Amino acid sequence: MNPSAYFTTGLAIKTLTSLSKADVVIHGEENIPGGPTIFVINHFTRIETLLIPYYIYNLTTTPVFSLADESLFRGSLKKLLDMIGVISTRDPNRDKIILKGLLTGSENWIIFPEGRMVKTKKIIGGGKFLIRHDGGSHKPHTGAASLALRAEFLRHHLLAREKEEPANVQTFLDAFSIASLDDIRGKATTIVPVNLTYYPIRAKENIASQFAARMMKEVPERMLEELMTEGTMLLSGVDLDIHFGKPIGLEDFLSSRIVGRELQHPFGEYPHFSERLSRYMRSLSEDMMQRYMKAIYNMTSVNHEHLFASFLQRYPFSTMKEMDLRRRVYLAVRKISDKNAIGYNLHRSLQEEQVHLLTDDRFKKVENFIELALEKNVVEKKNGYLVKLKRKLPELLLFHRGRIDNPIEVMANEVEPLRELQRLVRLVAWQPGFLVRRKVLDMLVQEEDQSYLQDCKRCGVPTSKSGSPFLLRGSTGKIGVVLVHSYLSVPEEVMELARYLNRQGLWVYAPRLAGHGTTPEDLAQKTYSDWQLSVEKGYAVISSICEHVVLGGVSVGGCLVLELASRLKKLAGVVAVCPPLHLKDYSSSFMPGNDVWTRILAKIKKDDLDIDYFQFNSENIHVNYDKNPILGVKNVGAFLEKLKTVPAKVHHPSLILQADRNPIVGREGSRQIYDELGTEEKEYILLNYKNHIIIRGEDSGRVHAIIGDFIRNLVG
Repeated sequence: MNPSAYFTTGLAIKTLTSLSKADVVIHGEENIPGGPTIFVINHFTRIETLLIPYYIYNLTTTPVFSLADESLFRGSLKKLLDMIGVISTRDPNRDKIILKGLLTGSENWIIFPEGRMVKTKKIIGGGKFLIRHDGGSHKPHTGAASLALRAEFLRHHLLAREKEEPANVQTFLDAFSIASLDDIRGKATTIVPVNLTYYPIRAKENIASQFAARMMKEVPERMLEELMTEGTMLLSGVDLDIHFGKPIGLEDFLSSRIVGRELQHPFGEYPHFSERLSRYMRSLSEDMMQRYMKAIYNMTSVNHEHLFASFLQRYPFSTMKEMDLRRRVYLAVRKISDKNAIGYNLHRSLQEEQVHLLTDDRFKKVENFIELALEKNVVEKKNGYLVKLKRKLPELLLFHRGRIDNPIEVMANEVEPLRELQRLVRLVAWQPGFLVRRKVLDMLVQEEDQSYLQDCKRCGVPTSKSGSPFLLRGSTGKIGVVLVHSYLSVPEEVMELARYLNRQGLWVYAPRLAGHGTTPEDLAQKTYSDWQLSVEKGYAVISSICEHVVLGGVSVGGCLVLELASRLKKLAGVVAVCPPLHLKDYSSSFMPGNDVWTRILAKIKKDDLDIDYFQFNSENIHVNYDKNPILGVKNVGAFLEKLKTVPAKVHHPSLILQADRNPIVGREGSRQIYDELGTEEKEYILLNYKNHIIIRGEDSGRVHAIIGDFIRNLVG
């Protein structure tokens, strides 16, 4: 191997990496030891042979070489592999080259224990690690363990016989081009398991595959499949999580009585190992292989598509509702991520709030998976259900085109070795739908109740019934309502309307907007995204109980439900009571005097605030804060700015109510919202009221009746 060519090629790989759209995240860097190391890595793509040594070299500053199948060493590819430090598995000097690097620490090595790319990610057979391929199947290779054991035995044997057999020791050093024993002293070989997880896995035509098609009359099927899969990963973007596991040392091996006795024997002529030692090393290599294979796959970064594919595979019936699949995945994610109870790595998208799975799917996790399953004829949509299709791919096709023709199975295969995860998936997959809904409901309600208790404790204030979210049980699961209180208020604000609707037999849930019911200082730390999440959870609660959901909200709460309505495909209707459209819609009875308010608005735009709070007068002082955080106002303003484009996206039946003599919010904004609504099923009612919170107190009965009639007419 030419060192100059190695480093020159490294620059080319660096350039390739910079052009790639892959988002690489490295985990467990602290597990990389300082001495000679064999990195054992799962093998899914060709690009790993090029890119992974580059990343490891950047972390260790030690050259990294690897092994590759002998069939690759042909023509110009052979020259490239030689330059980047790849040697053939059939190279007659293979072991000698590797052992020298491990003894001296001059280079680290990458070995793929599967022995080949596992394109289908099917590595479990009969409950054990078993690599299947078009020619049959085989166990993972023990070569990495064998080389590590041999290197360490040789190191200790050479040092142990340094004085007794200087001539034999020197002969060995000369044969391996090692200058002296000092070059191997004080070092220890370790094995570091490494997992590579790609997300998402997609195969489609790209620039690379199109170029190959133009340059070659007939592109070999394997090459086309690799260009379509790996080219898409590099060019269209893929998340690559690289996890380095705990190093596996050889202390137990070296401290065994067998090795101890062997080290006392004359060094003799390499490569002589006694039959007894050879048997022991073979047995230990097998055990170590099982250990590092388990470590490699236990580090898989579990992602959404792993879970969707696993549930689709494990679900015992042929048909299921899309929302049922969503709930099962949500339940599994929550069980996995709550204190990471089963100890697996999670893709960063699973470490965030998952309520989008139950609402608008704004990150398209569900949509993208379902589209792929439909495209690959894994499922079809029929009468509102997903129907699993039975398809049997020829075994040969499965190996060579699995990533193209059956990526859903590839996704499920990748997490098959994760036993605790599989146990959880089976448990949730076999639970009846009503029980899954109930568990999701309980999880959401308890989470919000606990959130309020924890927030009050953190803020040093007592909890109150008025500040707590509440759920009123209805008489039927046909329709339910989510009622959202206004900015600076608490769930108690909507209680009178909630009780009225509940007497009509409706389920009602009133969420607590984040930062409310505690202190103004707590509210100042929240953003409008936190408020949106509170409303989304409210929708998820009622949709877990009822077939139809209506969203209702007061003032900014009304704006929040309109915003969510614009993102939901399924919604019975939406009610907004006195919603503002601009900050300027507010009067000085809610905000400070006009001169101060004008100055604050200007400073908010410049992000140049010099006050934190201002006092205000409220018509419902017993359920409102007595001071308004400027940062809260800023968030209201930012949210209302976003709201300008929202009404046109609302395509559900809508009711807008406005008090004609509202002392807080003028009617101009609510009328504009109504005019711009994207639905034809809409109604605007202007009431001759002089208060802002018209759903409670004197004369609120008429408002309750109007809202009740609107909801009743939605579902008959």
